[in-house]
Amino acid sequence: MDLQQYWLNNTGQSIHKWVNYFPIYEKHFAPWKGKSATVLEIGVEHGGSLQMWRDYFGPGSTIVGIDIDPNCARHEPPGTHVRIGDQTDTEFLQRVIDEFGPFDIVIDDGSHISDHITATFNFLYSKVTENGCYFVEDLHRTYEAPHGNSLSNPMSFINQVKAITDSLAADHVWHSNFTIKPTSFTRDTFCISFYDSIIVFDKKQIPVNQAFRIPDAPLPP
Repeated sequence: MDLQQYWLNNTGQSIHKWVNYFPIYEKHFAPWKGKSATVLEIGVEHGGSLQMWRDYFGPGSTIVGIDIDPNCARHEPPGTHVRIGDQTDTEFLQRVIDEFGPFDIVIDDGSHISDHITATFNFLYSKVTENGCYFVEDLHRTYEAPHGNSLSNPMSFINQVKAITDSLAADHVWHSNFTIKPTSFTRDTFCISFYDSIIVFDKKQIPVNQAFRIPDAPLPP
Protein backbone atom coordinates (compact mmCIF):
# COMPACT_ATOMS: atom_id res chain seq x y z
CA MET A 1 0.00 0.00 0.00
CA ASP A 2 1.41 3.39 -1.05
CA LEU A 3 0.37 5.95 1.55
CA GLN A 4 0.55 8.96 -0.77
CA GLN A 5 -1.60 7.25 -3.39
CA TYR A 6 -4.04 6.22 -0.67
CA TRP A 7 -4.29 9.88 0.40
CA LEU A 8 -4.66 11.20 -3.15
CA ASN A 9 -7.39 8.67 -3.93
CA ASN A 10 -9.16 9.00 -0.59
CA THR A 11 -12.95 9.24 -0.82
CA GLY A 12 -13.65 8.58 2.86
CA GLN A 13 -13.21 10.81 5.89
CA SER A 14 -11.04 13.88 5.32
CA ILE A 15 -7.24 13.55 5.73
CA HIS A 16 -5.25 16.79 6.07
CA LYS A 17 -1.52 16.20 5.42
CA TRP A 18 1.41 17.90 3.68
CA VAL A 19 2.70 16.13 0.58
CA ASN A 20 6.30 15.87 1.82
CA TYR A 21 5.22 13.84 4.88
CA PHE A 22 4.47 10.65 2.98
CA PRO A 23 8.02 9.56 2.11
CA ILE A 24 8.90 10.15 5.78
CA TYR A 25 6.01 7.99 6.92
CA GLU A 26 7.03 5.23 4.53
CA LYS A 27 10.66 5.35 5.70
CA HIS A 28 9.88 5.00 9.40
CA PHE A 29 6.61 3.03 9.38
CA ALA A 30 7.38 0.32 6.80
CA PRO A 31 8.99 -2.05 9.37
CA TRP A 32 5.70 -2.14 11.30
CA LYS A 33 3.38 -3.07 8.43
CA GLY A 34 1.51 -6.27 9.17
CA LYS A 35 3.11 -6.65 12.60
CA SER A 36 0.20 -5.80 14.93
CA ALA A 37 1.51 -2.32 15.66
CA THR A 38 -0.07 -0.20 18.38
CA VAL A 39 -0.36 3.36 17.08
CA LEU A 40 -1.39 6.53 18.90
CA GLU A 41 -2.21 9.67 16.93
CA ILE A 42 -2.69 12.90 18.87
CA GLY A 43 -5.19 15.01 16.96
CA VAL A 44 -8.20 13.33 15.34
CA GLU A 45 -10.01 16.08 13.40
CA HIS A 46 -12.24 14.17 10.92
CA GLY A 47 -10.76 10.75 11.62
CA GLY A 48 -9.46 10.12 8.11
CA SER A 49 -5.85 9.55 9.12
CA LEU A 50 -6.91 6.96 11.71
CA GLN A 51 -8.62 5.07 8.91
CA MET A 52 -5.47 5.41 6.79
CA TRP A 53 -3.25 3.99 9.56
CA ARG A 54 -5.65 1.10 10.09
CA ASP A 55 -5.51 0.19 6.40
CA TYR A 56 -1.74 0.71 6.19
CA PHE A 57 -0.65 -1.23 9.27
CA GLY A 58 -3.18 -4.00 8.80
CA PRO A 59 -6.09 -5.65 10.61
CA GLY A 60 -3.96 -6.84 13.55
CA SER A 61 -2.97 -3.29 14.46
CA THR A 62 -4.45 -1.17 17.25
CA ILE A 63 -5.10 2.41 16.11
CA VAL A 64 -5.99 5.00 18.75
CA GLY A 65 -6.65 8.71 18.36
CA ILE A 66 -6.96 11.29 21.12
CA ASP A 67 -8.34 14.80 20.88
CA ILE A 68 -9.51 17.51 23.26
CA ASP A 69 -12.59 18.22 21.11
CA PRO A 70 -15.53 16.01 22.17
CA ASN A 71 -16.98 16.24 18.64
CA CYS A 72 -14.09 14.12 17.37
CA ALA A 73 -15.62 11.07 19.03
CA ARG A 74 -18.21 11.13 16.23
CA HIS A 75 -15.45 10.54 13.67
CA GLU A 76 -14.22 7.21 15.04
CA PRO A 77 -13.67 5.02 11.96
CA PRO A 78 -14.55 1.32 12.23
CA GLY A 79 -11.71 -0.69 13.71
CA THR A 80 -10.13 2.30 15.47
CA HIS A 81 -10.58 3.96 18.86
CA VAL A 82 -11.00 7.62 19.82
CA ARG A 83 -10.61 8.93 23.35
CA ILE A 84 -11.31 12.51 24.42
CA GLY A 85 -8.82 14.34 26.63
CA ASP A 86 -6.01 16.86 26.87
CA GLN A 87 -2.66 15.79 25.46
CA THR A 88 -0.89 17.42 28.43
CA ASP A 89 -2.99 15.57 31.02
CA THR A 90 -0.68 12.78 32.17
CA GLU A 91 -3.44 10.96 34.05
CA PHE A 92 -5.51 10.85 30.86
CA LEU A 93 -2.51 9.67 28.84
CA GLN A 94 -1.79 6.95 31.38
CA ARG A 95 -5.38 5.72 31.16
CA VAL A 96 -5.01 5.46 27.37
CA ILE A 97 -1.77 3.50 27.81
CA ASP A 98 -3.40 1.23 30.37
CA GLU A 99 -6.25 0.54 27.96
CA PHE A 100 -4.33 0.11 24.70
CA GLY A 101 -0.60 0.49 25.15
CA PRO A 102 2.26 0.57 25.32
CA PHE A 103 2.48 2.13 21.87
CA ASP A 104 4.93 1.27 19.13
CA ILE A 105 4.30 4.51 17.26
CA VAL A 106 3.18 7.92 18.55
CA ILE A 107 2.27 10.70 16.10
CA ASP A 108 1.82 14.14 17.66
CA ASP A 109 -0.43 16.11 15.32
CA GLY A 110 -2.18 17.88 18.19
CA SER A 111 -2.18 21.50 19.28
CA HIS A 112 1.23 22.35 17.72
CA ILE A 113 2.02 24.49 20.78
CA SER A 114 5.55 23.82 22.01
CA ASP A 115 4.62 23.67 25.70
CA HIS A 116 2.00 21.03 24.89
CA ILE A 117 4.32 19.08 22.58
CA THR A 118 7.06 19.08 25.23
CA ALA A 119 4.76 18.01 28.06
CA THR A 120 3.37 15.14 25.99
CA PHE A 121 6.83 14.05 24.82
CA ASN A 122 8.28 14.14 28.33
CA PHE A 123 5.57 11.78 29.54
CA LEU A 124 5.07 9.47 26.57
CA TYR A 125 8.51 9.00 25.05
CA SER A 126 9.88 6.74 27.76
CA LYS A 127 6.74 4.61 27.44
CA VAL A 128 7.08 3.95 23.70
CA THR A 129 8.15 0.36 23.06
CA GLU A 130 11.74 -0.57 22.27
CA ASN A 131 12.34 -0.17 18.51
CA GLY A 132 9.30 2.12 18.33
CA CYS A 133 9.25 5.67 17.00
CA TYR A 134 7.85 9.01 18.08
CA PHE A 135 6.75 11.52 15.42
CA VAL A 136 6.14 15.22 15.98
CA GLU A 137 4.73 16.90 12.90
CA ASP A 138 3.66 20.34 11.66
CA LEU A 139 6.65 21.84 13.46
CA HIS A 140 6.67 24.81 11.08
CA ARG A 141 4.02 26.10 13.45
CA THR A 142 6.63 26.47 16.20
CA TYR A 143 8.12 29.41 14.30
CA GLU A 144 4.81 31.30 14.51
CA ALA A 145 4.07 33.89 17.16
CA PRO A 146 0.42 32.81 17.58
CA HIS A 147 1.76 29.51 18.94
CA GLY A 148 4.09 31.31 21.34
CA ASN A 149 7.26 30.54 19.45
CA SER A 150 9.85 32.03 17.15
CA LEU A 151 13.09 31.05 15.47
CA SER A 152 15.10 32.32 18.46
CA ASN A 153 12.86 31.11 21.30
CA PRO A 154 14.90 28.49 23.21
CA MET A 155 11.68 26.89 24.45
CA SER A 156 10.31 26.10 21.00
CA PHE A 157 10.21 22.34 20.60
CA ILE A 158 12.66 22.40 17.68
CA ASN A 159 15.22 24.34 19.70
CA GLN A 160 14.74 22.05 22.69
CA VAL A 161 15.46 19.03 20.50
CA LYS A 162 18.54 20.72 19.04
CA ALA A 163 19.75 21.16 22.61
CA ILE A 164 19.33 17.50 23.55
CA THR A 165 21.08 16.07 20.49
CA ASP A 166 24.39 16.34 22.39
CA SER A 167 23.09 13.77 24.85
CA LEU A 168 23.24 11.11 22.11
CA ALA A 169 27.05 11.29 22.42
CA ALA A 170 27.08 11.14 26.21
CA ASP A 171 28.58 7.64 26.21
CA HIS A 172 31.47 8.78 24.02
CA VAL A 173 33.42 10.35 26.85
CA TRP A 174 36.30 11.32 24.58
CA HIS A 175 33.82 13.50 22.67
CA SER A 176 32.02 15.04 25.62
CA ASN A 177 35.01 15.20 28.00
CA PHE A 178 32.82 13.83 30.78
CA THR A 179 30.65 16.97 30.74
CA ILE A 180 27.56 15.22 29.31
CA LYS A 181 26.12 12.50 31.50
CA PRO A 182 24.21 9.59 29.96
CA THR A 183 20.48 9.57 30.64
CA SER A 184 17.61 7.22 29.85
CA PHE A 185 17.18 9.27 26.65
CA THR A 186 20.79 8.44 25.72
CA ARG A 187 20.24 4.75 26.34
CA ASP A 188 16.85 4.53 24.56
CA THR A 189 17.39 6.71 21.47
CA PHE A 190 18.95 5.28 18.34
CA CYS A 191 18.64 8.46 16.29
CA ILE A 192 16.82 11.78 15.87
CA SER A 193 15.79 12.63 12.30
CA PHE A 194 15.03 16.23 11.31
CA TYR A 195 12.84 16.89 8.27
CA ASP A 196 10.87 19.85 6.97
CA SER A 197 8.22 20.27 9.72
CA ILE A 198 8.81 16.81 11.26
CA ILE A 199 11.15 15.40 13.89
CA VAL A 200 11.29 11.63 14.38
CA PHE A 201 12.83 9.84 17.36
CA ASP A 202 13.70 6.20 16.69
CA LYS A 203 14.10 4.08 19.80
CA LYS A 204 16.47 1.20 20.38
CA GLN A 205 18.22 0.14 23.56
CA ILE A 206 21.83 1.22 23.14
CA PRO A 207 24.59 -0.47 25.17
CA VAL A 208 27.60 1.44 26.43
CA ASN A 209 29.57 2.29 23.31
CA GLN A 210 32.99 0.80 22.77
CA ALA A 211 35.38 0.93 19.84
CA PHE A 212 37.40 -2.01 18.54
CA ARG A 213 39.92 -2.49 15.75
CA ILE A 214 39.29 -5.80 14.02
CA PRO A 215 41.69 -7.40 13.35
CA ASP A 216 43.79 -5.70 15.98
CA ALA A 217 46.81 -4.03 14.42
CA PRO A 218 49.08 -1.08 15.10
CA LEU A 219 48.13 2.20 13.56
CA PRO A 220 49.88 2.95 10.24
CA PRO A 221 52.88 5.26 10.46
